[in-house]
Amino acid sequence: MVTLASGLALSCADQGDGAGPVVLLLPGPTDSWRSYEHLFDLLPPGLRVVAVSQRGHGRSGKPETGYRVEDFAADVVPLLDALGVERAVLAGHSGSCLAARRVALDSPGRVAGLVLEASPMTLRDNRQLLRFVRSIVSELEDPISPEFARSFVADTSSQRVSADLLDLLVEEILAVPARVWRETFGGLLEYDDRIELPLIEAPTLLVWGDADALVPREAQDGLVRSIPDADLVVYRGVGHTPRWEDPERFSSDLVTFARAVWP
Repeated sequence: MVTLASGLALSCADQGDGAGPVVLLLPGPTDSWRSYEHLFDLLPPGLRVVAVSQRGHGRSGKPETGYRVEDFAADVVPLLDALGVERAVLAGHSGSCLAARRVALDSPGRVAGLVLEASPMTLRDNRQLLRFVRSIVSELEDPISPEFARSFVADTSSQRVSADLLDLLVEEILAVPARVWRETFGGLLEYDDRIELPLIEAPTLLVWGDADALVPREAQDGLVRSIPDADLVVYRGVGHTPRWEDPERFSSDLVTFARAVWP
């Protein structure tokens, strides 16, 4: 547990000797740091990697409110401070890519690079997400149903995810209170940084699977056009979470990028 200056405690996994690049992994909405756990054995010791359960997730603190994109982003620099890290590569997934982008815009000196896995262009007024929020999220009550949690993971991953990983992800999702679901997804529907994307200074790697049923190729092409120093790598036959479906390639791409952008 790492306690920020605000008093918020965040659950983290911290690996590596700090001799090389530092990477901060930001799991997607409802996921905890453990959604990256299977990658740790694939990463070299010279790369310091910190995976964090963001506020409201996993075993991290769960304030009564404060789950907009801006709130998640506002925890990142204080977390780096608490870890004694001056600059880091930020790697986000899905909706958390928006928080990573926000940090790069607000604190460019702290961000050495961005890895955006399955990043939307924006989710503001997204029809698919809006239907999910209105029909499902708005009706959630504590405790979250294990059956619902399992179906949610299945809908946002693929059949290539191992049974052990699926069980772990479901267990972690059950730790997220219904109020966190509602405010998090409500915030995603409101956030829009498209006009600011040309101001991102950090080198950016977009990682996207061409079987992603949630985030289209058009979003990736739009991000490449909008972010000045952005490149796209496409994983063939992979869905919404490339790191679960092809962890070896994802780990290799992450390490190569982090080393390339590190001063």
